[in-house]
Amino acid sequence: MQAILVKTPFGLYNPAMPTGRPAKTKRSPLGERVAALRERAGLSQEQLADKVGSNQKTVAYWERRAVALKPAQIDAVASALGCTHQEILGVAATKARGTGPVGKAKSVFDRVSALPRDRQQKILGAVEDMLVAHETRKAG
Repeated sequence: MQAILVKTPFGLYNPAMPTGRPAKTKRSPLGERVAALRERAGLSQEQLADKVGSNQKTVAYWERRAVALKPAQIDAVASALGCTHQEILGVAATKARGTGPVGKAKSVFDRVSALPRDRQQKILGAVEDMLVAHETRKAG
């Protein structure tokens, strides 16, 4: 029997077919995230390897085995995939909290900020007096 070469518009291989042999072991959580982020970026293992200055076997190893990436490697992978370090490491991003008041106090002080300067000074003077009185009662 003779093999017949079939050329498609995609070349010799069909991009819809998975490549490589199936894994015998389950990916590590880090490997799952790296693979998912790589696929989301539309990159192959080889393309990611080129961007981070490594080879395809190393990227495959990162995705298949439980490994600890060096900080420089995490930086390179994050920049190559266009994501954050937290996404790679699976750390939930903490919401940055502002330095000012929150809730009702913030809304009141936002309204005070819209007042003329002399009115703002009178209100702040009253608030500061109340705070001093509260602190002295609390300390005494």
